[in-house]
Amino acid sequence: MTGSGQGGVRLTAVDAGAAAAGLSPGMTLADARAVCPALATAPADPAADARGLARLADWCGRYSPWVAADGGDGIRLDITGSAHLMGGEQALLADLARHFERWGLGARLAAGDTLGAAWAWARHGPGGVLPGGEVMARLAPLPVAALRLGPEVVAGLARLGLCRVGELYRLPRAPLAARFGAAVSRRLDQALGRVAEPVALPRLAPAWRTRLAWPEPIGTLDGVRGALDRLLERLAELLAAERRGARRLELALYRVDGRVTRLAVGTARPSRAPGHLGALFAEHLDGLDLGFGIEAMALAARSVEPLAPAQAALDAAPEAAADAVAELIDRLRNRLGPGHVVRLEPRASHIPERAVTVVPALGPAGPGDWPAAPPRPLRLLPAPEPIEVTAPAGADRSSARDQAPGGFRWRRVAHRVARAEGPERIEPEWWRAGGPAAAGGGRDYFRLEDSAGRRFWVYRAGPRWYLHGLFP
Repeated sequence: MTGSGQGGVRLTAVDAGAAAAGLSPGMTLADARAVCPALATAPADPAADARGLARLADWCGRYSPWVAADGGDGIRLDITGSAHLMGGEQALLADLARHFERWGLGARLAAGDTLGAAWAWARHGPGGVLPGGEVMARLAPLPVAALRLGPEVVAGLARLGLCRVGELYRLPRAPLAARFGAAVSRRLDQALGRVAEPVALPRLAPAWRTRLAWPEPIGTLDGVRGALDRLLERLAELLAAERRGARRLELALYRVDGRVTRLAVGTARPSRAPGHLGALFAEHLDGLDLGFGIEAMALAARSVEPLAPAQAALDAAPEAAADAVAELIDRLRNRLGPGHVVRLEPRASHIPERAVTVVPALGPAGPGDWPAAPPRPLRLLPAPEPIEVTAPAGADRSSARDQAPGGFRWRRVAHRVARAEGPERIEPEWWRAGGPAAAGGGRDYFRLEDSAGRRFWVYRAGPRWYLHGLFP
């Protein structure tokens, strides 16, 4: 692979054949062709490489939830507490190597007690499992670049004759810090496990997670449904032990071809009922593309809340009804989207467009009650729309303010008024400077029914008329 660099076009990556011929990243293309005239090159695409590395890191989540890309060409996994699921560290590395080889990817794999030791053993050592009690001795012959030091620091240490990690073990720290800063000592201590190293993850790893893997991939939806039932039962046990319920669940399906399919569902209130949670996933499983099969599945509770056991009443009908409503809302939310299942709640305002707010369907009840007022339409227009009105036959101009129109035209359609009620006077909220009602003064609202039985909510503000809502 080639890319633009200082001094012209340079090699950015080489395969095994090119490396055997003496080529290495950083060489100019001219020097590389002088060494290997038959060299075949392709332009580098760093953005595509980053996307591919991110997808590969996502797939590695089948081994551990703590996964992140490391630079532009590495992946780090924290397999603490999860290596035994694959039969140990050696078996885990062998499984990784088998998949990478099948996909045509070359990789150097290593496992160690610390991130720094594993990084050094993979990039500058032979790879494999680094024995925990031999870290200091095994890292000693490696170059100082294995400590993840910058090229300037590596060059400065080389000028002092310090080329191997072991040569830094007995040196006093103060002269090193005075000349190179704290980076050398810090990296050395991190590799040897003397100080902790915080690891940034692309997203927070879930505290409640369970997984299943198979020697042979499963390729049917029935198999996926059965595995999901087992995962839900395991996760419910974990949550019950902590007296918690899930609010958001994520199911990850790791395919043979290296792709990861993720399905997420949410609940309106905490739940750990496997049957209900499984029903939420069921709609997403239909038509799911399993590729060449699923090798592993992982179920994680991304959001949880306290859910203590509750004593059921002798007459459990009200509780059962409330649970049925909650489960119905969950199914609708996951089918239509969280923002599409809501309820209305009153607000302290006389202005119709301000008197109601939208809240989650099962959210806590607000402090206000619905005011005693004349009937209001269930549907308000996003904004009042102007209409043309005609006065009723024989209307007295002196009392025209209190009279409903005899007809009106809205959206180019004429309506003849058959019945009318009103007016209902709504004054502006003077304490809201520049509010919607303050700009046009008071409003006189009328409920109208046309000759076809359709009902409208209109008002007059000064000399103009507007249609504001529609009755069912």
